[in-house]
Amino acid sequence: MYNVGDIIVYGEHGVCKVAAVGPLQLGGPGGRLYYTLRPYYHPELVIYAPIDNDRVVVRPPITREQAQQIVSELPQVPELEIPEEKGRETLFSQVQHTCDCRALAGLLKALYHRRAQRQKKGRRATSVDERYFHAAEDQLYGELAYALGMNREETPDYIRACLGQTDA
Repeated sequence: MYNVGDIIVYGEHGVCKVAAVGPLQLGGPGGRLYYTLRPYYHPELVIYAPIDNDRVVVRPPITREQAQQIVSELPQVPELEIPEEKGRETLFSQVQHTCDCRALAGLLKALYHRRAQRQKKGRRATSVDERYFHAAEDQLYGELAYALGMNREETPDYIRACLGQTDA
């Protein structure tokens, strides 16, 4: 169990601060305990998360060393394979819910590649692809930024610099 003030990763919401722990005060019978969470990069939002929910990943954020290692390994992270077009949104959702930085990087690579292929054909990226691209980007960059002690907006430039890439 986490305590008030702890920083955690909560499912697809990413890095959150535990604002309170206890039963909800909504008038119903008490008993079930909840975390009241404030997403680190969207503190205006409030999330009420049951403590005993085993369907959503709840874990401490990665360390600075883990973040640096993930960034250095990004070129070797395999692109997510999309076996069938029909089930791609389900696959994207499953990857997003893992809260695994390497899996999110593989998803981003796949979505970036799909976008480039569609552009070559004169077509735009699909709304599903764009939605999952931005959500995975927010999750990955948010956790890396927190672990590295930087602003979320600085993360893409930091990654490019670490990998020896320049803006193209």
